[in-house]
Amino acid sequence: MKLAAAEQMRELDRKAIAERNIPSIDLMERAAAEVAQAALDLLPEKASKCRAAVFCGPGNNGGDGIGAARLLFLMGLKVRVFLAGEYDRLTPDAMEETGRLSECGVELESFDPEDKAQAAWARGCHVVIDALLGVGLNREIAPGSKFAAAIDLINTCKGTVIAADLASGVAADTGRILGRAVRADRTVTFSLPKIGQAAGDGAVLSGKVTVHDIGIPAALVREIPCPVQAVEADFAAAALPPRKRDGHKGDFGKVLIVGGSVGYTGAPYLTALAAVKSGCGLVYLGVPESIWGVEAVKCASAMPFPLADRRGSLSHRALPELLERLENCGVLALGPGLGRRESTRRLVLETLRQTEKPVVLDADGINALEGHIDILDQRRGRVTILTPHGGEFARIGGNPAGDPVGAARSFAQTHGCVLVLKGHRTVTAGPAGNALVNTTGGSGLAKGGSGDLLTGLIASLLAQGASPVMAAAGAVWIHGRAADLASETLTAYGMTPEDTAAAFPKVFSKLQGIGI
Repeated sequence: MKLAAAEQMRELDRKAIAERNIPSIDLMERAAAEVAQAALDLLPEKASKCRAAVFCGPGNNGGDGIGAARLLFLMGLKVRVFLAGEYDRLTPDAMEETGRLSECGVELESFDPEDKAQAAWARGCHVVIDALLGVGLNREIAPGSKFAAAIDLINTCKGTVIAADLASGVAADTGRILGRAVRADRTVTFSLPKIGQAAGDGAVLSGKVTVHDIGIPAALVREIPCPVQAVEADFAAAALPPRKRDGHKGDFGKVLIVGGSVGYTGAPYLTALAAVKSGCGLVYLGVPESIWGVEAVKCASAMPFPLADRRGSLSHRALPELLERLENCGVLALGPGLGRRESTRRLVLETLRQTEKPVVLDADGINALEGHIDILDQRRGRVTILTPHGGEFARIGGNPAGDPVGAARSFAQTHGCVLVLKGHRTVTAGPAGNALVNTTGGSGLAKGGSGDLLTGLIASLLAQGASPVMAAAGAVWIHGRAADLASETLTAYGMTPEDTAAAFPKVFSKLQGIGI
């Protein structure tokens, strides 16, 4: 699903009005009707027994709210509409909606942050509509302003909060909070979902997001180029490589996993488990000789083997055997549980320099690049997938603060890699500048070992034939969906990474049923 930026939405509106001759007031009326219907659907009892507060700005987003207020009043609700801005700055369409509202006997009221009666009314409403700012906001909301006070009041209301198009205070292009923002229970967005509703803080503050047609021709929506998309089930289904009915284990990929150290024996095991549970034909696991016995006991389907170590961590002396083993494999997963000893770091860097094979780099494999990002640049043209969390990303020069999508896209383009920036809504970015925002997963994944599973899953899909971006983004969705299923029965508190892996088959079964 496409995710739009504010400028793309402005262009979409312009084309609809200027090129297709659709009156802008008609678009506003349709938007108002969608917001009003959402409010009606969420009322706890008959409309005649309910109250609504609508907070508006002077722009067209405010006009959507004013129109929705009129429709709710006509449906029998008791409605008050508060303008947090100057009356003389209303846009022409918002002014037209104000006139229509007045004709029904309801007046647009100036919002007064000091008016306790207004605040009491809003707090007593069954539904509160946020139509203050919309997608046009591009600067911090001034402390002490009417907009700031209105947002603070909305966030104290017990009624259902519905945002028109975008929760006020959320940056449409990034999901960043611009000083303060409305916490919506539902966002009724128009034509296309926005990047800021899927990424950053906006993914939480938007509540449930539903996309509504307001009369812009579908052909125009299809034509709008959106390099950022949301990953959904159909994408994940397409990322699953087909399996021949008469295939043998050699047909379904060979992965070499290298990792582990004393004290971190679980990480490489979980990576191997994920690769096995996701269809990889052969999974090899290279670990320090000092922990090989532990891995040999843990692994029933993967094949562990010892590599040269130094004080419980892999030594750079393991390089020749690692490269020899890799010759017979399609993909290298490097990093889970490695540790950060100097000899291990040397092994990682030299492996990246020398191998032409696709590499999925995780954890301490990523940390080894700190101060050596040139090694990554030297791999341009070869497949390298990095899976950092925010801290690891910062160590290699990334800055996800405020704009994870933009930061991921910039890094992937600059260094010619695929970047999987892990977080509440993990972002996968490719070297061509595209980005995919995940839509699955929750706090049950906030446990040690979850990232190790993801590494194994990515490597497995890649080895089975998925393209690098499809393997990465598809694996992130599958990983998150499996965690969602595990949490349904075990709760986010009680589930483990092993439980997530155990749910992989359920996810694969449902994806195959999509028939893509």
